[in-house]
Amino acid sequence: DVQLVESGGGLVQAGQSLRLSCTGSGFTFDDYSVAWFRQAPGKAREGLICRDSAAGGSTKYADSVKGRFTLSKNSAKNTVYLEMNDLKPDDTAVYYCAVDKSTLATLERAWYKFWGQGTQVTVSS
Repeated sequence: DVQLVESGGGLVQAGQSLRLSCTGSGFTFDDYSVAWFRQAPGKAREGLICRDSAAGGSTKYADSVKGRFTLSKNSAKNTVYLEMNDLKPDDTAVYYCAVDKSTLATLERAWYKFWGQGTQVTVSS
């Protein structure tokens, strides 16, 4: 079974950085498209960054995080990371990783079949 486990969330001050991890089992990230989403209270789930499988290779960013957030991957650990810099109180949300057995990735929630349980990130001002 495909499973995703996020970790690394917590409470930070504005301007600080945080790295989230998403470890997969039952599949290989190289063969799946992957994305990071977040959902703040009362708001829709928002796609932040997505990356094609290794066969595709491109990465897309939401305007809200471009230049501040980065997606990286450690294939040996079957883990992807979300590096978040210059965090703002508006970045407070539950953060999710998601995958789909497709080459191309999108920032659309409906694209992804498998989701992690989420990890809370709180940014204080």
